[in-house]
Amino acid sequence: MYLHSLKPAEGSVKTRKRIGRGTGSGRGGTSTRGHKGAKSRSGYSQKAGFEGGQMPLQRRVPKFGFKNINRVEYKAINLDVIQALAESTNETVMNFDFFKAHGLVQKNDKVKVLGRGEINKAVEIHAHAFSGTASSSIEKAGGKTVAL
Repeated sequence: MYLHSLKPAEGSVKTRKRIGRGTGSGRGGTSTRGHKGAKSRSGYSQKAGFEGGQMPLQRRVPKFGFKNINRVEYKAINLDVIQALAESTNETVMNFDFFKAHGLVQKNDKVKVLGRGEINKAVEIHAHAFSGTASSSIEKAGGKTVAL
């Protein structure tokens, strides 16, 4: 085998359609664009979401409410989950890496501790946010809350 004898596999390379090369080619005249209409014109480009004059989906669907682009999404971890983790692991300090190692959060999440359940172990918890009931319950149990 030599470089000059290399060829692509049989049937893998097709010749392109040569349009607009006269009536004898079979693809002359309108050059496969059909008669009249916007698509037959030169310079035509379809707008995103254009549905041929029908009312486009983004205009048909009713819109309401308000989406705050600055909203911060938190991953909620409740006190009962923290209590169960504290009993099973005997950890006194729970930070983001600890929660990540136990599969509660992912690397880009922000953690908020919520007050469902009870806690009776003194643990130091590092999180991005705490609810009022959660922080008071943790401190009542002898623990500490640290905001990241």
